[in-house]
Formats: sequence, C-alpha cells, structure tokens
Amino acid sequence: MKKQRIRPIAIGIFENEGRILVFEGYDAVEGEYFYRPLGGGIEFGETGAQALAREMREETGEEIKDVAFLGMIESIFTCYGDPGHEIVLVYRAAFCSDEVYLREELTAGEDDGTVIRVRWMEKEWFRDHPGMLVPEELVGLIG
Repeated sequence: MKKQRIRPIAIGIFENEGRILVFEGYDAVEGEYFYRPLGGGIEFGETGAQALAREMREETGEEIKDVAFLGMIESIFTCYGDPGHEIVLVYRAAFCSDEVYLREELTAGEDDGTVIRVRWMEKEWFRDHPGMLVPEELVGLIG
C-alpha cells in the first residue's frame, strides 16, 4: 500500500482566446477522461510560483512570466483507484514565447518519461461538462 500523505502542488492557468491549457488524463479504473492544468509538486524550500516555473520548464521546456496567485483548493479525490489529497495553489501565468499560443497541442513529459497530451480547450466547455476539469472547484475560480 502506498504511503498516504497530503501533497502540495502548484498549477498554472494559461489562457488564450477563451481557452485554457490542460492535459488530458484517462482513469482506466473509472473509465473516464479528465483534464487538469499543468503543474506539479512543490519541493521543500520552494514557493508555489517557483514550483510552477520549474514544472513548466521540466514538462514543456517553456519559460513563464507574469505569475499571479489566484487561490487555493483542497482536493480530496480518487484517481486510478487510489485515494489522493492535495493542497492546490492555483496561479495565472503567461508563456514568455508567443509561439506556444499558436500550437493547438503541445508535447509534455512527466518525471518518469511518460508523454502527456496537452492542448488548449474552451473554458466554456468545462462549465457545460461538470467534473471534467479537476480539481472541480477550478471552474468557479478561473471565471
């Protein structure tokens, strides 16, 4: 059994013409797709904003700017059959390179080498499809 712990993470809301950048995940246990903004774990001695910048460099190879805190969400969930508990620091940010906004999809990688599908999706779509954007409280936070 995995050690259960609360995980602090930072995620970024990157907007482009009414769309936000998210990765697409699939929970094979539930048989459902879900979408989440990019980001990841906050390391000891690192601020949430620093963690977001590091994660974006690691996952996409891109630098970010204009990082601003939006809010915090406590997320208790089950994914892939395992319980999870995260303290999620949510930031609005922008990419330094305008070229990122021209791509429909990006290739991103996880620490373990897994390639993830990242794409721009309409914010309105998530309002019409409750539960698809996780954590679910993000829909209200991003406006």
